[in-house]
Amino acid sequence: MIQNLIDPVILFFIIGVAAGLLKTDLKLPEAIYDALSIYLLLAIGYKGGIELSGSELSSLTVPVTATLLLGIIIPLIAFFILGRIGRFGRDDSAAIAAHYGSVSAVTFAVAVDFVSKSGIRSDEFMTVLLVMLEIPAIAVGILLARAGGGTSRGGAVEALREVFLGKSIYLLISGIAVGYFAGIYGNKSINVLFSDMFRGFLAFFLLEMGIIASKRFADFRRVGPFLIGFGVVMPVISSLFGIAAGVLCGLSQGGTFVLACMAASASYIAAPTAMRIAVPKANPTYYITTALGITFPFNIIAGIYLYYSITDFVYNSLLSK
Repeated sequence: MIQNLIDPVILFFIIGVAAGLLKTDLKLPEAIYDALSIYLLLAIGYKGGIELSGSELSSLTVPVTATLLLGIIIPLIAFFILGRIGRFGRDDSAAIAAHYGSVSAVTFAVAVDFVSKSGIRSDEFMTVLLVMLEIPAIAVGILLARAGGGTSRGGAVEALREVFLGKSIYLLISGIAVGYFAGIYGNKSINVLFSDMFRGFLAFFLLEMGIIASKRFADFRRVGPFLIGFGVVMPVISSLFGIAAGVLCGLSQGGTFVLACMAASASYIAAPTAMRIAVPKANPTYYITTALGITFPFNIIAGIYLYYSITDFVYNSLLSK
C-alpha cells in the first residue's frame, strides 16, 4: 500500500487534495481540464482498441454478458441498502444507486496503469467492458425512480440519450475504433501520444481531480454518517462481485482486478448528468458528494490496493490449490 501511495500518479492526486484543503489558489484552467478529460477517454479507448485488434471477438460474449449483469445487480443492491437501511426516499436511492452501478473512467485508468506498472497480464478487452458497465446501471436507476413516479417518460428518454450520445461513451467508442484499425494495420504513428505520454497526462488530471474532490469534503455534514460509510463499504461489496464475475468468466488475474476496480467505482460524469435530467427530485449533494468526495478518493488512495490484495489472494491462494 505504501508503494501505491508513493506512486507519482497517486501523489499528484494527494497534492491536489491538500491544495484544496489548504485553500490555495491552485487550479487547472477549465479549458485544460476539458482537454485532459477528452484525451484520457480517447487514450483509454485507443489503447483498448490496440489490444482488442489482436484478440478473438468471440471471446467477448461471456465477459460482456457478465459485465452487463454487474451493471444491473450492483445498483439493485445499492438501492436496497439505501432504502431499507439508510431510509432514503426512492428518488435519492435510485439516483445514488445508478452512480454506484456505473463506472469511473479515471479509476479504470488508474487500475490499468497499476496493472501495467506491476507487470501483471490483463485481458485485452477491458475497455469494451468499461463501456458496457457505464450504461445498464443508469437505465436501472431511471427505471427504479420511474416505478415510484419520480421521473417522466420524456426525462428518461433524454437521460438515456445523454448516456449513449454523451461525451464519455462517444469518445471511448471512437477511441476503440481508431485503436482497433491502427492495431490491425500496424500504424503506430500516434502511439507515443496515447501510450507513452499517458501517465503524465493522467497525473495532471488527477491533480485537478484531487482539488475538486477536496471541495466536496465540506458537504460531509450534509450527507451524514450513513452515506460516508456507504461510500466506503459499497465499493468493497461491489468489488467482490467484480472479482466473482472475473473468476467465473475465466479472466486473467489482471483482468479480474481491473473488473473489480470498475465495479467498485462510482460515476461522476455520465451518471450525474443523466440523473439531473431523469430524476430531478433527487438531491445532487447526496450522489455527487458520495461518489466524488468519498468513494473516488477512497478507491484511488486505498481501494485499488485492497482490491488487488483480494484478487491476488483468490488467484494465488484459493484457485491455486
